[in-house]
Amino acid sequence: MKRVIIIIVVVVVIVVGVIGFRAFSQQRSFFVQMEDLQTVPAEFGSLVATVGSTGTVHANQVANLVWQISGTVEEVNVVVGQEVGEGDLLARLEQTSLPQNVILAQAELVSAEKALEDLFEAYDDLALAQAQKAIADARDAVYYAEIRLNGLKLPADQQDINAAYARLVLAENQLKMAKNMFNRYKNKPKNNLKRASAQLALNQAQDAYDAALRTYNYLTGTASDINIAIGEADLLVAQELLAQADADYETLLGGTVPDDVAAAESRIAAAQATLSLAWIEVPFGGIITMVEPLPGDKVGAGTPAFRLDDLSRLLVDVEISEVDINRVEVGQDVFLSFDAILDREYNGKVIEVAPVGISQQGIVNFLVRIILLDPDELVKPGMTAAVNIVVIQLENVMLVPNRAVRVVDGQRVVYILVDEDFVKIEISLGASSDTHSEILDGDLKPGDLIVLNPPLFFIEQHGSPGGGMFGGGRGGMP
Repeated sequence: MKRVIIIIVVVVVIVVGVIGFRAFSQQRSFFVQMEDLQTVPAEFGSLVATVGSTGTVHANQVANLVWQISGTVEEVNVVVGQEVGEGDLLARLEQTSLPQNVILAQAELVSAEKALEDLFEAYDDLALAQAQKAIADARDAVYYAEIRLNGLKLPADQQDINAAYARLVLAENQLKMAKNMFNRYKNKPKNNLKRASAQLALNQAQDAYDAALRTYNYLTGTASDINIAIGEADLLVAQELLAQADADYETLLGGTVPDDVAAAESRIAAAQATLSLAWIEVPFGGIITMVEPLPGDKVGAGTPAFRLDDLSRLLVDVEISEVDINRVEVGQDVFLSFDAILDREYNGKVIEVAPVGISQQGIVNFLVRIILLDPDELVKPGMTAAVNIVVIQLENVMLVPNRAVRVVDGQRVVYILVDEDFVKIEISLGASSDTHSEILDGDLKPGDLIVLNPPLFFIEQHGSPGGGMFGGGRGGMP
C-alpha cells in the first residue's frame, strides 16, 4: 500500500512538472513573440502594381541593304551616322564593270522609248494621253470596286497586305523614274514627241502609284447586305465605264493595236528596273548605321552594303508570362531603366499586345511592344532595358501590408493592437501589388496599429471575430 502511494505521488509530481513546464514555455514564448512584435499604422496612400520584364531596344524600322549584281563600286555618298531621306542615292557601280545584261538594258531602254514614240507619232498626243488616262482611271475603278467588294465579303489576309505593299514600293520606284525621264524633256514644246511620251509615262506611273496606295490603304483599313449590294452595283458601273474607255481609245488609235503600246511600255519598265540594279537607293528615311563598301571595292550579288535604321521611334519588345498577360493592355504606362545608363528612368507606353502566345520549352509568353516616350542620345538600339508595366495605379486608398493579412475560417483578417490587446478585423481586399493591398471593406481606420507578425499561439487560440487576447474587443466598438 505504501508503495502504491509513492507511485501515485511520483506520477502527480511528474504531471504537475510537465504542466508547469508547458505553462512556463508558453509564457516564455509569448514574451519572446511580444518582444519581436512589429506594427505599422494604417494609412491612405497610392497603390502601384507593375509587371516586370526585360527586352532590347530596337529602331522603328531597319533595312539591311545589299548589292543586287556584281561590279566595282564607283561612288559611296554617305557615312555612318548620316541622316538620309527616301530615294537618296547611297552608292553606284561603275558602268564598265556591270554585267552584260545591265549594260544592254540602256540600249534596250532607248529602243523601247523609240518604239513607243513611233506608236504615237501619227496621232494627237494630248488626246491619246487623255484616252489612256481614262482607261487607266477606269481600270483603277474596276480594280478598286473588286477590291472593295471582295473586302466586304472576305477581309484581306496578311499575304494580300504584303503583296499590296510590295506593289506600292514598285509603283513608287517607277514613278520616280518617270519623273526623272519627264524632267529631261519638260522644257521642250508640248507637241514634241519625246516630251509627250515622257508625259504619258509619268501620268501612267502616277496613276499606278495612286492605285497601289489606295489598295494598300484599303486592305489595311467590316459589311451589311446593303453595302454588298452597293459594292456589286459599283463594280458593274466601273466595268461599263472601262468598256467605253477602251472603245474610245480604239477609235482614237484608228487601228493601232493596244497590245503594241503595252508591250513597249513593259519593255521600258523592264529596262529601267534592270538599270536600277547598278545603284542602291534609300527605301525610307532614317540614319545610316553601317557602311560596308568603299570606292573600288569588288562586290557581288548579296554583298552587304548598308544598314539603315529609322530612329524616329525607339521600341522595346518584351515577353510577358501567360500568368500576367491579361493584366497588360495597350496604353498602359511603362517605366524603363538601363544598366548602361545610371540614375535615370525613362517613360514609355504599351502600344501592342500579341493576341497569341509563343510556347518555348513548355513556357508560354506573349510579346508586348513598348514605345519610349522620352528617349535621349544615351539610349541606343541594342541596349537591354528593364521594363515595369504599370497595370494598377490607385490614389488615396486604404492600404494594408500583404504580410499582415491572415485567413481565419476562410475570412481574410488583420490584427490591430489596441491597449496592448490584439483585435481581429475582418477585411475585404481589392487590388494588390507585391507589398500592399487595397482595403475595400473592414473596420480599419487611419492610425490603427496593424500587427505584421501576430503571435501564432494567439491566432490558434483566439480566432473568434472581435476577440482580443483577454476576451475583449476593440475599444469603443459596439
